[in-house]
Amino acid sequence: MCREKLTRRRLPTHSVGMPPVDVYSALANPVRRKLLEGLMGGARAAGDLAGEFSLSRPAVSEHLSVLKKAGLVREEPRGRHRYYHLQPEPLAEVGAWLHPFEHYWRARMGALSDVLDEITIGAGTGSNTSTGAGAGSTSTSKDGSP
Repeated sequence: MCREKLTRRRLPTHSVGMPPVDVYSALANPVRRKLLEGLMGGARAAGDLAGEFSLSRPAVSEHLSVLKKAGLVREEPRGRHRYYHLQPEPLAEVGAWLHPFEHYWRARMGALSDVLDEITIGAGTGSNTSTGAGAGSTSTSKDGSP
């Protein structure tokens, strides 16, 4: 086999000829989401961001390029380094899209919170303070067992 066939990519990985990237496509990748989380504290150098991943610097650079094309980050050259800043404005589009679905997950999270409160109260003292069962009183469960 020819070595060139094994190592040469058919499609370029750089930005030439890449189709436009929408916010949803950019957020679909967990590495890019983690990069955005890393930028929440302020601008950071590309090399600094790359150090948090087990990926090569060129691979992280490609992810940053996708985020830049989606308008989620802004690149600022400073000497030999490139600093990236979070641009949160496009995330408003995602928030607006998610807003109609919010009542579904709020109701589910409320129900989960209620269950966790019940478990915590039951495990904490062994008595259920919400029903008035205190020290010295015997309470029974729904099935009649003490």
